[in-house]
Amino acid sequence: MTATPAPAPAPTAAAAERPDGVGDFEDDTDPEDASDRSEAMREGMAPRQARRIRMVAAGVLMAAMGVILVVRLATRSSVLVVGVYGIALILCGVVIELSRNGRTRLGSWLLVVGLAAAFGMDWFVLP
Repeated sequence: MTATPAPAPAPTAAAAERPDGVGDFEDDTDPEDASDRSEAMREGMAPRQARRIRMVAAGVLMAAMGVILVVRLATRSSVLVVGVYGIALILCGVVIELSRNGRTRLGSWLLVVGLAAAFGMDWFVLP
């Protein structure tokens, strides 16, 4: 009589659900799939890139506010002009500092709302 080998036990549900992946099922850790997943997760900018972009944007807008201030003072010298555009310049500096400290979303909202308010004041209040 020849002995026949016993069939291998079927994998149980517990073996299929183990976190270390032990079981007779296919391993789904293909290196190409892993790189595709990591690229899909990084669709946006890195935080450092976002901070730098917002710092540069605030710096450019600060320079533009300075030019507009000089032009407005040449046409109409007023304390209100200095006040409105001075506050806009300070706001741009605050946004740069916020971006350096990692508060880029707050800085972006503050920049947009503050500059819109400065241009609104220029349009409605200044002579």
